[in-house]
Amino acid sequence: MNAQQRTDQARQRTADSAFIRACRREPVSHTPVWFMRQAGRSLPEYHKVREGTAMLESCMRPDLVTEITLQPVRRHKVDAAVYYSDIVVPLKAIGLDLDIKPGIGPVIAEPIRTRADLDRLRPLEPDDVSYVTEAIGMLTAELGGTPLIGFAGAPFTLASYLVEGGPSRNHEHTKALMYGDPQLWSELLDRLADITAAFLKVQIEAGASAVQLFDSWVGALAPEDYRRSVMPASAKVFEAVAPYDVPRIHFGVGAGELLGLMGEAGADVVGVDWRVPLDEAARRVGPHKALQGNLDPAVLFAPQPAVETKAREVLDSAKDTPGHIFNLGHGVLPNTDPDALTRLVEFVHQASEAR
Repeated sequence: MNAQQRTDQARQRTADSAFIRACRREPVSHTPVWFMRQAGRSLPEYHKVREGTAMLESCMRPDLVTEITLQPVRRHKVDAAVYYSDIVVPLKAIGLDLDIKPGIGPVIAEPIRTRADLDRLRPLEPDDVSYVTEAIGMLTAELGGTPLIGFAGAPFTLASYLVEGGPSRNHEHTKALMYGDPQLWSELLDRLADITAAFLKVQIEAGASAVQLFDSWVGALAPEDYRRSVMPASAKVFEAVAPYDVPRIHFGVGAGELLGLMGEAGADVVGVDWRVPLDEAARRVGPHKALQGNLDPAVLFAPQPAVETKAREVLDSAKDTPGHIFNLGHGVLPNTDPDALTRLVEFVHQASEAR
């Protein structure tokens, strides 16, 4: 069996899973559940296996990627695995001088702010991330009928890291470039869209059953700025992977005012953070899109009865929306009790089966 046949077979095994069916707005026996940042963060087994290994190094070792990706599937019985990586991995792969600093996040040695700086953003080739192909091959062999979600950072969020040089509260350098030199900004996002699309294609061709475009900082934008200066690049990514016919998820943080536009960019599923109820999100996004979300991650620190009450509110808010994938409204917080996540998965499965 060649690589393409193995990939096709892996996706065929997951085609009738609750997660993939929900992405396609088809009937499901229960509401599927997965969590952003479920691979790592709160799991003691994650910290143990990664002990002494830097974040970026762990993303480039297929053995570690496979083990970490599988850990929450084993422990929580979630309906999908999410590929363990980081949004800056493709940027590191093309040779940018960057690192992930503990307690800070991605830090770029030389920010990109001039036209000459664009030359450092060469195209991503599959061989640059051969460890991704290897890891996904190992994962799909282990996951069986559980779908694997590939993911990448959206062009705007990647651009913000590159222009600011690291995480930013106000994105002042990013917005100064976007407003002050629209042509350079457009070229920057266009290159990042190509890199992102290439990274997602590698994951899909290796066997990922769905992909998510993760836009951490997009909530910093007004709708018209998003439409004019960001949406074309995100749309380019979604269009590039459309021929593979795998579900495409789009998620942004603090993006309630952008939900409709994010759906227009080309996603099949729109992720919603905890600030907007899912019935209102459905109205903003419009028909023909599945929704993902949206329990506040901080709720998991409350007693179990309170968690169940809030989880039921999410399920009730989505009851008239075909295609709902239960998730948090952002990633798992580092100090979350893993048992709280396990109990939440069980509760959502049982509560949704009873409907």
